[in-house]
Amino acid sequence: MNQYEVYAIKYAHHARRAAENFIGGDPHDGPMPLDYFVWLVRGGGRELVVDTGFSAAVAAKRGREHLRCPTEGLRLLGVEAAGVKDVVITHLHYDHVGNFELFPSATLHLQDLEMRYATGRYMCHECFRGAFEVEDVVGMVRRVYEGRVQFHDGDVELMPGVSLHLIGGHTMGLQVVRVATRRGAVVLASDASHFYANMEQTRPFPIVWSVGAMVDGYWRIRELAESPAHIIPGHDPLVMERYPAPAASLAGIAVRLD
Repeated sequence: MNQYEVYAIKYAHHARRAAENFIGGDPHDGPMPLDYFVWLVRGGGRELVVDTGFSAAVAAKRGREHLRCPTEGLRLLGVEAAGVKDVVITHLHYDHVGNFELFPSATLHLQDLEMRYATGRYMCHECFRGAFEVEDVVGMVRRVYEGRVQFHDGDVELMPGVSLHLIGGHTMGLQVVRVATRRGAVVLASDASHFYANMEQTRPFPIVWSVGAMVDGYWRIRELAESPAHIIPGHDPLVMERYPAPAASLAGIAVRLD
């Protein structure tokens, strides 16, 4: 089986308090910021990008600190967005699917259920649609009509040593990515767990479609990973502390996860 290099690339930041990151708040409320990442999986002559982030314009609209275009971070790792052939979209929230137009050659991999969720009855309610940007969703529909979206119905092996797994919970069709690496199976959990604390303490994040499915997802990603230390949460600044930069020049920008 192929073994891959895996990188987390930070592109934005948001000051936030712990009470905002758990259903029911946090009795020890204090600063608990979000980092925003895209991920790169590379090996065997292939490059796979996981999620595409959001633009500076959306950052301004939503009050986020935009550090760099995700494509700039990829370029620093030697990857040109225009040449990427495969992009996994873990789900259609604004911070995971913006900028998809900067990957014109890519097939976008998405779960059937996620498109159903983002274009269906639940979007009649602000509590569900608030984390979506309608232009991203409409743009994804256009990509479908261009033949640039590959839909998946549940778990699938995308390439040798890389598989997608339907988790749900946070959104109806959230998927995670399991990658074979030299240290074992790493799971890019995306928003199946925003922070280490969500899954480790079974305290769900409050932006959620199904709390039950989210909690079940914590157990599922543990099953998929080599160990709990092989699970990479979607927004935890601790990722940048626990893993090394691939080069001194990339400190604070990217870390290597394999």
